[in-house]
Amino acid sequence: MCKAPHVSVIIPTFNRSRMVCQAVEAVLAQTFTAFELIVADDGSTDDTPASLAPYADVITLITGNTNKGVSASRNAGAARARGTYVAFLDSDDLWLPEKLNRQVAFFATHPEALICQTEEIWIKNGRRINPAKKHKKPSGMIFFPSLELCLVSPSAVMMKKSFFVEMGGFDESLPACEDYDLWLRMACRYPIHLINDPLVIKRGGHGDQLSAARGLDKFRIHSLKNLIASPHLTPAMRDAAVSVLVRKCRIYAQGCARRNRVEEAREYDRIAETAARGQ
Repeated sequence: MCKAPHVSVIIPTFNRSRMVCQAVEAVLAQTFTAFELIVADDGSTDDTPASLAPYADVITLITGNTNKGVSASRNAGAARARGTYVAFLDSDDLWLPEKLNRQVAFFATHPEALICQTEEIWIKNGRRINPAKKHKKPSGMIFFPSLELCLVSPSAVMMKKSFFVEMGGFDESLPACEDYDLWLRMACRYPIHLINDPLVIKRGGHGDQLSAARGLDKFRIHSLKNLIASPHLTPAMRDAAVSVLVRKCRIYAQGCARRNRVEEAREYDRIAETAARGQ
């Protein structure tokens, strides 16, 4: 869209030909126009390439032959990004027209800020729902509440590209909860700001939604193990992270035991015991 983009918009997608086109249209409808649009197709086997063909003049399409996951797609898009800022949009979500404009304006008036997100409208199976109280997004230094559950949405954030690179991007070894992992690595060191207006439409209820998969705590535990070893945590942060890790391990181990996955249950009990001793 722009020869010298201020914002690089990155849409990762896999086998969502209809939804990804709707996401592209939502970006093209933005009132802020100094952006480039990068679509990272993670080896789709449906008609995604044909569906995106009409947008060839206004998007940069990255394609892969194998399905490496959403983290790899987002990272590949960011590696190609030329903008000062990067903004991610999941292919099943949409933006309201003022989304980019509001965030660019926020950074203009808060030059010290590195990342911000907006509130969201939640749609599940075509109907609007109200998020539970525990999902209310905080603003600023949000590390402690973010340990329990993910309070930042990839589709709602905009951040300086240099900051994304400094933080190491999304962990490509995580098939899910990769966003939980990245936001914790950021939140233990820097504030994550909130624009308290819903500028994102978050759509759920479809079968391929990663956040609806079972056993997600397995990946959160992996993230917390790495986080606890970080030199950037204060003693209070580390204690809180260990406490959450131990609790999640116990719950996950109990679930494994109920399903007769005895060795896996023992493994997560051992992780909990090791972490608790180290505390």
